[in-house]
Amino acid sequence: MSTRNSFAAFLLAATAALAQTGEPLDPAAAIRFNLGPGAPLEVVSTQMGASSVTARGGALVLDLRPTLVLRNSGAQTLRGVTLLLLAQEMTPGGRGSVAVPSLNVAPGQSFPVRINLRLLRPLPAPAGPLVEVGLDGALFADFSFFGPNRLESRRTMTAWEMEARRDREHLKAVLANSGPPGLQQEILASLHRQTARPRLDVEVGRASATPRAISAAVSAILGRNMEFAFLKLPGAPLEALSGVAQVNGAEAALPRVEVTNRSNRRVRYFEIGWLVKDTTGREFLAGSVPAAGPLDLDPGRSAAASQERSYKFAVPREPPPAISGMRGFLSQVEFADQTIWIPSRQALRDVALLDLLPVSPEEQRLSELYRTKGLQALIEELAKF
Repeated sequence: MSTRNSFAAFLLAATAALAQTGEPLDPAAAIRFNLGPGAPLEVVSTQMGASSVTARGGALVLDLRPTLVLRNSGAQTLRGVTLLLLAQEMTPGGRGSVAVPSLNVAPGQSFPVRINLRLLRPLPAPAGPLVEVGLDGALFADFSFFGPNRLESRRTMTAWEMEARRDREHLKAVLANSGPPGLQQEILASLHRQTARPRLDVEVGRASATPRAISAAVSAILGRNMEFAFLKLPGAPLEALSGVAQVNGAEAALPRVEVTNRSNRRVRYFEIGWLVKDTTGREFLAGSVPAAGPLDLDPGRSAAASQERSYKFAVPREPPPAISGMRGFLSQVEFADQTIWIPSRQALRDVALLDLLPVSPEEQRLSELYRTKGLQALIEELAKF
């Protein structure tokens, strides 16, 4: 055996031997940071916490629990960050991401990013760091963006920031109109919605694409075609024309929705929120049906959103719910200039969606601030914006 092969075999055996029992990870050896040239963020420190590596079969299992401290080295206040973590680009389970919305980090200030991910890396593991941490995107208060945007994080974080501004303005208006008692009542109502909202577990799988005109035998297996009913939100730039999914008991597959652009602007992307109703009349948020890839949808033109997916629904501690109806609503639109439309709170309230949808990350942050530190801390936080 050559010296090179002997060293490779030794390295593999040593790696596996060290990893069998969940060897703690050394940040200097385990992680390489590559935020990109000119990145408006700097890494201040890394603490690996309970992070470990374990050999399992032909792969290394990386349980990552680090806390990073990053500094805003840009010129604008930071509103959101998305990090991309790569153990192996082409391996299933070899990459993950961490998004941090609802930030308010001024230039020069630092903030923590807590990571809780499991990644896989095939053996033999080459010498060097096991994970590369990169920046997919950073969003600033003026909606400027930095990063490669491989995960479309610009759109996601812009939508989060717009929701944050919408919900903060709502709470500030309540405070101005009804004083601290009114704000307290509103935030208590938010906490109640977060705990009382109907919960639905969703197991997603890949569905085989089937022609819409399917045989009776195939239809009996896949279920019947069920049409969407659509909620009309005031000011929505798109109008849903039709929608259908194949439904069988507590399962639905191959949702497809067609929309037309009623605005005077080109549309790049949209999402349709998806609600399912069971036989008792309870309604749950099932997820969303996104447009497939970037669009170039001119005013007056139509496009479809579809997914080659199957969805199995379950309610915790109950028998699987039989789907008796479905509704859809326009939840997000991205225009060609990368600006975003989201529904207003009043529009969501008008169509009785506010209690069915999860609160925004910002509303969750503010309600948690109230729960842990009280009303005065919430008032002081709202005054910062």
